[in-house]
Amino acid sequence: MNYTDIPESDRLVLLGLAEDIIAYGVEAGRYKPIDRKQYPQHLSELGASFVTLYLEGSLRGCIGNLRANRPLIEDVAHNAYASAFKDPRFEPLVWREFLHLQIEISVLSSLQAIEFENEENLLQQLRPGVDGIVLADGHYRATFLPKVWEHLPGKRAFLEQLKMKAGLRDDYWSDSMQVQRYTTSTFTTRETKQA
Repeated sequence: MNYTDIPESDRLVLLGLAEDIIAYGVEAGRYKPIDRKQYPQHLSELGASFVTLYLEGSLRGCIGNLRANRPLIEDVAHNAYASAFKDPRFEPLVWREFLHLQIEISVLSSLQAIEFENEENLLQQLRPGVDGIVLADGHYRATFLPKVWEHLPGKRAFLEQLKMKAGLRDDYWSDSMQVQRYTTSTFTTRETKQA
């Protein structure tokens, strides 16, 4: 299945699942295992996702996977729980926050390597608003989802901030650096409520 073009019915299923997993986590204090047989069979195909949480427009958690190594339905469930309760940047989510939470799910395409000769050549190949980027060099590694282009629309600023997220200097360059791109199908609870 092509997970980069997800129909509205599947979006509603995945958003409802994420909301249910987080609500259960708030109430019970633990992860709620899911029964894949309760969901459309095609959502049990391998898939990679990120779940991002927002509270009053501000980031409240974001956890995900870059590679499809488990069924999409399970990946979304695990990432929803981890975003709410395991993101090291935030305290675990509490009920009063859940009531105002916006959930955003990004389902990723497969990773594609970008071949480049130098930084200028790499910058020319970046597609603002389209590409999610993974940057790696040795044990340094980071990614930005395509949505980050909304806050960093310039290619150079995007790349510099991604290097810094990986723990590198913004002017760092190395011939051993590897860069991959991916696209996402992204949808939120707010979109669904408005529809």
